[in-house]
Amino acid sequence: MSRLLDEIKNYQEGFRKKVPVEVQEVMLQATKKLENTRISKNSLKIGDVAKDFKLPNALNNDVSLYDTLEENEFVVVNFYRGLWCPYCNLELKALQNINEELNNLGAKLIAVSPQTPDASLSTKEKNELAFEVLSDSYNKVAKEYGLVFSLDEELRPIYASFGIDIVGLNQEESFELPMPATYVINKKKEIIFSFIDEDYTKRCEPQEILDIIRKNS
Repeated sequence: MSRLLDEIKNYQEGFRKKVPVEVQEVMLQATKKLENTRISKNSLKIGDVAKDFKLPNALNNDVSLYDTLEENEFVVVNFYRGLWCPYCNLELKALQNINEELNNLGAKLIAVSPQTPDASLSTKEKNELAFEVLSDSYNKVAKEYGLVFSLDEELRPIYASFGIDIVGLNQEESFELPMPATYVINKKKEIIFSFIDEDYTKRCEPQEILDIIRKNS
């Protein structure tokens, strides 16, 4: 089993020991309900042209996808839910571990979430990230990529009991979030790899990203 999947499995084992079974069941049912919507079938996929965006980074400086593509052979875009999501943090750390290899392959990594720039800065510092972490206010870009859903109402008090303040971190009250998604985009602005899943516990293994870039270099 690959490293990120191992990390996720270890986290889940600890989570199951700490959290009441009835709470886990509510969370599981909410995930199944979202899976049944099959939102991902309408998301951007391999072969589609990536939509351009310009979003503020952790220091409030705008970063453009197409400008970044002009300077690099590939761009890897990772949509994540936020600083509060342990699965996202595990994934971001795993991506940081391959960031140097990506740079050597002419690829630039960008992470996108609906958090404010301040929260993005906290994410960047907490996980010691050397790549850009962008703020997609109101999920405008994530909506264009077909990734957005509204957090199940039954989950909102559970998340609050965990100390998670989604409204505060995103500075808006919709409870809309992006599904976990990773895209590899080439110089022609084509999506050559996509990973999207309604189940937030499932993530793209970083080695897959490296493999697809090497294959297309």
